[in-house]
Amino acid sequence: MLQLERHNKQFISTPFPHRLPQNANCVVMVPPKEFQFNAQTAEDNEFQHQIDLSPEQVTERVMTEFKQMVASLRKAGVQVVEFDYAISEVSTPDAVFPNNWFSTTVEGELFTFPMACENRQREVRTQELTDFLTQSGRQVKMTQSFESFIEQNAFLESTGVMVMDHTNSTIYAALSQRCDREVLEEYAQRTGYNRVVSFQTALPSGQPVYHTNVMMAVGENFAVICDEVIPEFERRFVVKSLAKDKEVISITREQMNQFCGNILQLETVNGDKVIAMSQSAYEAFTDAQRTQLSSHGRLLPFDVSTIETIGGGSVRCMLGEVFLPSRQKEI
Repeated sequence: MLQLERHNKQFISTPFPHRLPQNANCVVMVPPKEFQFNAQTAEDNEFQHQIDLSPEQVTERVMTEFKQMVASLRKAGVQVVEFDYAISEVSTPDAVFPNNWFSTTVEGELFTFPMACENRQREVRTQELTDFLTQSGRQVKMTQSFESFIEQNAFLESTGVMVMDHTNSTIYAALSQRCDREVLEEYAQRTGYNRVVSFQTALPSGQPVYHTNVMMAVGENFAVICDEVIPEFERRFVVKSLAKDKEVISITREQMNQFCGNILQLETVNGDKVIAMSQSAYEAFTDAQRTQLSSHGRLLPFDVSTIETIGGGSVRCMLGEVFLPSRQKEI
């Protein structure tokens, strides 16, 4: 039954049909060919910073970071669908972060989501993505959209704001402008997740963390979380929930600022576990934390420092997981 873990209230939904795999072995990545500082998202994303580079220099650097990351993931055995798109009159500077506008299921469903900033809403290219996924050997059997909530100024930025514990049918979500409680609960009910753990966060500025996936990550048997940004009462509840069957690795706010929470466990086509993260995150983890994480998969650090600094997002934000059924196994 659907449990919404907040204010001691519970809501009823349909039973969850079965346990889902935690890790994808395929991801969508979008080349950052229009990438620049996005003033719209900077209004509530404190991780974004402008740097003294020309637009041409920025493009050269971020395309290099992107291409190296794609090549390294493929070499490690993770299938990458490189979703290129036609540039339109309206720029989409954050298109490199596709995990904010779509998600997929093992049943063949493709969901699209309402994003808060107008120029990010332009990133949603459902038919084009469906065509790319089909060409890559994946089956899209149905598409569903939550974008109508934009008319109500209610937003839910996909796996940016929802950190999924698929195997336990649980969604963890830090509430913010980009994570509306009503849309969150609607998504959980529609997809059959039987538990939602939503909570507040606060940075030193008093603002909430803009995306849950910069402060926490959930793998098959581990979780990384910056619990110090959660109010004390809710913090104990969230950590206890994670610790039921996962090794919990607590990170500091300083480590969160280096994107230690923005990591993602994946599977290779051979079933081996890998954990994708940025080089800055890798270096910010302590030796003991790297040892803990290494027991859950080979660590794959990527230098995406320009994308991180200007875009305010890191490696996990660049990876749109594909759980769709596959017609082929080759990369």
